[in-house]
Amino acid sequence: MSREEPTMNDELHQDSNQPGADTPAHDAAESDATAGARNGQEPVAPEANMEEEETPLTVQLEQAEARAQEYLDSLQRERAAFQNYKRRVERERDDQRQQLTGSVLARFLPVLDDFYRAMEAVPADQCDQWYEGVLLIQRKLERVLQDEGVSEIEALGLEFDPNFHEAVGVDEGVEAESGTITQVLLRGYKHGDRVLRPAMVRVAG
Repeated sequence: MSREEPTMNDELHQDSNQPGADTPAHDAAESDATAGARNGQEPVAPEANMEEEETPLTVQLEQAEARAQEYLDSLQRERAAFQNYKRRVERERDDQRQQLTGSVLARFLPVLDDFYRAMEAVPADQCDQWYEGVLLIQRKLERVLQDEGVSEIEALGLEFDPNFHEAVGVDEGVEAESGTITQVLLRGYKHGDRVLRPAMVRVAG
């Protein structure tokens, strides 16, 4: 009985079963290990990357505290700026309200001036009941102005003050020091600390 000669397929099959033959898993491992070498880079373990990228907790805490302090400082500055703005607005509002009230009250001053002129022109022997009735009306108007904060500016016998007085003449040869108010021609008034109308006066020369 003759022995058959081995074929080429049988030889290839035997070669593939040899212990040194490459397997797909071995190829994948080889590609991963040599990928960095082929690209001119050394392979880096994943644990090393994590250690380099991870920031210590103490540094993170310091950074968080610094940011929190920065936010707190910014909030305090904004709050202080808002409080200053609020006070400024309230002050301006009060000034506007006083100016408006003062301008309204100043319109009553000529009426009060007319009362004074009329009452001063009445002779002493004619101060009857009619005179007393008009005087009551004058006093009522004075009380209304006083309740609104209007007061008369003192002038007679005082030293001239340009903030409250307006000089319209000089009296020479009077027994008073120079600059002293000798006569009040028109009463002056103020609303609180604001002058509604200066007093028109004459001063000693």
